[in-house]
Amino acid sequence: MELAYVRGRGMGVSDVRQQAGRPHRAGRLGSDLVVSKMRRPLVRPGTVRRSLLIDRLARGDLCPVVSVVAPPGYGKTTLLSQWAERSGQSFAWVSVDEADNDPKVLLTYVAEVLDAVEPIDERVFDALASPVSSVPGSVVPRLGSAFASMSAPVVLVLDDVHVLHDREGRAALSVLADHVPGGSRLVLAGRAQPPLRVARLRAEGRILEIGPSDLSLTAQEASSLLRNAGLTLGEEEVAALHQRTEGWPAGLYLAALYLREGGPLASAAVSFGGDDRLVSEYMESEFLARISRRQRAFLTRTAVLERMCGPLCDAVLELRGSAAVLADLERSNLLLVPLDRRREWYRYHHLFRDMLLAELRRLEPELMPVLYRRAARWHEHDGAPGAALEYWMQAGDVSATARLAAALTFPTYQRGRAATVERWFGWLEDHGAIENHPAVAALAAMIPAMTGKPADTERRAGVAERGATVASQPDGSSSTEPWLALLRALLCRDGADQMRADAELAAKATAAGSFWRAASLLFLGMAHLMAGDPDQADAVFADQVTEARAAGGTLGACVALSERSLLAIARGAWDRGERHLSEARAVARQANVEDYPAVTIMHAAAARMALHQADRPRARAELTRAQRLRPALTYAVPHLAVQARTELAQVHLALADLAGARTLMREVDEILLRRPGLGVFARRAQDLRAELSHARGSPAVGASALTAAELRLLPMLSTHLSFPEIAAEMFLSRNTVKSHANSIYRKLGTSSRSQAVSRSRDLGLLEA
Repeated sequence: MELAYVRGRGMGVSDVRQQAGRPHRAGRLGSDLVVSKMRRPLVRPGTVRRSLLIDRLARGDLCPVVSVVAPPGYGKTTLLSQWAERSGQSFAWVSVDEADNDPKVLLTYVAEVLDAVEPIDERVFDALASPVSSVPGSVVPRLGSAFASMSAPVVLVLDDVHVLHDREGRAALSVLADHVPGGSRLVLAGRAQPPLRVARLRAEGRILEIGPSDLSLTAQEASSLLRNAGLTLGEEEVAALHQRTEGWPAGLYLAALYLREGGPLASAAVSFGGDDRLVSEYMESEFLARISRRQRAFLTRTAVLERMCGPLCDAVLELRGSAAVLADLERSNLLLVPLDRRREWYRYHHLFRDMLLAELRRLEPELMPVLYRRAARWHEHDGAPGAALEYWMQAGDVSATARLAAALTFPTYQRGRAATVERWFGWLEDHGAIENHPAVAALAAMIPAMTGKPADTERRAGVAERGATVASQPDGSSSTEPWLALLRALLCRDGADQMRADAELAAKATAAGSFWRAASLLFLGMAHLMAGDPDQADAVFADQVTEARAAGGTLGACVALSERSLLAIARGAWDRGERHLSEARAVARQANVEDYPAVTIMHAAAARMALHQADRPRARAELTRAQRLRPALTYAVPHLAVQARTELAQVHLALADLAGARTLMREVDEILLRRPGLGVFARRAQDLRAELSHARGSPAVGASALTAAELRLLPMLSTHLSFPEIAAEMFLSRNTVKSHANSIYRKLGTSSRSQAVSRSRDLGLLEA
């Protein structure tokens, strides 16, 4: 299948890299990346050459940012493709679509196309692959730095950016605009003003703007278009068509198709006045009315497909010979766009597809879900479950969507696509499906638990429990009980004893070597630890590491090894603790889970070890690394959240940093108010509070005293978002954001936002 790297045909980004003598990094790319989105569209024979505009774009003294904005059908993509074909510079191209409203998906495409031009820092991909790394705080700084560091000029084109509505993704593009290296360009094309601070860029002379008036065809270009479309018209006839279409390329081309089919010149043009209805009516009355019913059915029914090939169209239409039809369509007009050099995959011109879909809704609305279901089945059979899920959603098929979401949630999450997973669950919630699928609801609750959104976790856990009651069998049993037991063990709402019982139930009900059994064993070990049985906990953690390695549950193995390190330290077996810690670090590094909140416990163990080895600078560095991660370690995972904070507070106390220790203990107290039954962990917190009350040290409040709320805000300060925009993004009031910001300034010893960001980078709290 051409859509995915794992079965790519034709020339793709990976082919470019290998041809340039650069090895493909095995295992980094997800099979859900669409190769055709990273290919520059081909310039078709007979396309009108936009020489004057290309000269404007190609001049070496142009601005680093280019904006190409116009309604559909003005030839934005064609212009940029022609520029790329004529230019001697390298072009990195991304065709944006709705799925890119997950910021990490969007920025992964950007990173891939840049990397195909010149290898970029692998740390960019590490951040992109982590579901919990901060986009503004980690991904964007690394990607911006990689872009700014490219040694040869490159033109980075993002086409159709108007479909982006995700605020984080739009903000990321605004930051990239500030990192364009000399001689390079960032080009944003779409139907609406790009997500940039255009007024500021204008004032600084850093943006070239091309709009509808620039893209409208001249009379001479209109004549070329009509001639290339196979029409021979007199000058007056061409002038009349040019005037009536106002130079709109799509209007002229539709008129040419109409005339070629024998339509009269008097009604052969349409003017685009911003009203898509006029264009649709023209298509219906003049163009579609003049082709055969079979052709019309093919066009309107295949318009449900984002991208199409012969076998897919055959499956959706339940007929044969679609590949030949697609080839004929491509030869006969420019409304079908080839996506590969072998002419196997295509898409309709966006304007044309919009018209065809409008026609399908008008004539055969009941057929649309049927066509979407057929497309979903074909993609499932062809090994593309992610694409299938999107079509199931468009078909409105709740059961199929829930089934695939359950299967794809953790693989997708582990590739860094947390926003994509949240979109699936949001769709299921909107369609009232979560409560009827308790296993899916349990999964939906686990994801926000691991990304620091405890309120969402609690809400979805409640839905899962209510749904399980409804789903129970007549004898009282329920196939969803192991899922719910695992969720209860994670949340630990009823104390250590109940957590142990839930984890044991989940472990018994899941197969050996599975991800879920490994997770169950991790929670079981934590329950034994809280119950005051460290020997049994250590044995279970050892089993967990074995299970996790077999199941690919590397994050759990990292946590279990860190726990074994802390247990060895508690016994005074420092050498054994060092071995476990070293192994945990290797797992975290190799599996790219170093940005996960749960890894806070590894940094706590490392800080304890550094302190024992009298390496105070390394201990402080480990505390800083933990500080970046801990805000997302909340009461949704209370056992790990409390344990990590008490271990870290102990190191702060040993370093005479009372402010840092007290900040951590206040957070511990807040968690214990919600989850009081944490056994040994709660008693250890009580002992540490007593120790703090008699401790002597520096009363100065510094960076170590930043609260979890302030640390969550810190990466947002490095963006171009205003305080009101940050408040909207974080679902906080403006006053709360301002108050947190002022507190950050005070603790960092700064007086402004820019100073706070610079100081945070110096301290390692933000990416440099």
